[in-house]
Amino acid sequence: MTAYPRSPRLIKGGIVLVDARSGAVLRVVALQYNPDTLSRTLAVQSAGGQSGDRLEAMRLTGPPAETIKLEAEIDVTDQLEQPDRNPDAPQLGIHPQLAALETIIYPGSAALQAAETLARAGTLEIAPAEAPLTLFVWSKERVLPVRITDFAITEEAFDPNLNPIRARVSLGMRVLSSSDLPTGHRGAGLFMTHLQNKEQLARRSAGAMPGALRIGAIG
Repeated sequence: MTAYPRSPRLIKGGIVLVDARSGAVLRVVALQYNPDTLSRTLAVQSAGGQSGDRLEAMRLTGPPAETIKLEAEIDVTDQLEQPDRNPDAPQLGIHPQLAALETIIYPGSAALQAAETLARAGTLEIAPAEAPLTLFVWSKERVLPVRITDFAITEEAFDPNLNPIRARVSLGMRVLSSSDLPTGHRGAGLFMTHLQNKEQLARRSAGAMPGALRIGAIG
């Protein structure tokens, strides 16, 4: 059966890992199914806070702290009957897809082994391994540097070998703004591009006149 020719092409959301120095794409993890909902929370960063300082009441110290939460579904049930679509499905289920997501929040094994070697050699201070720059991509309008803060997996079905074949993955992410990253960092530049794009979109929004709110002149 062929798809309806006029149906819109589905664009997938996902996560891209990038080398922060070179900009090289290290890995792309596309969501199998786009979530039906995406929750975003923005916490205002104000200078006044709860101090009651009237001189600081209107000052913003930086971009709001934005968090994103979503729930993604992974399912290879239908691919078990059509192994040509995914040859790994009969032997591994969704282990590869889960591993692609999980290893985003793991230091690489080579980095851990290198740190262990330094520790055995008596090195007193070992810097934590730096992770790749993680980008959350949700259409061309939203390419955001993020840090994954919450990760939960609910495996819902298994094959006879106990390989998971269906699961729900809950992801929590915090957007990294120019306040979080060093000056000149590739992620800070991407955040500024996102903010400028947001400002352009805001200018395209049709503004209402005070009369629409049943008020007269302000001031």
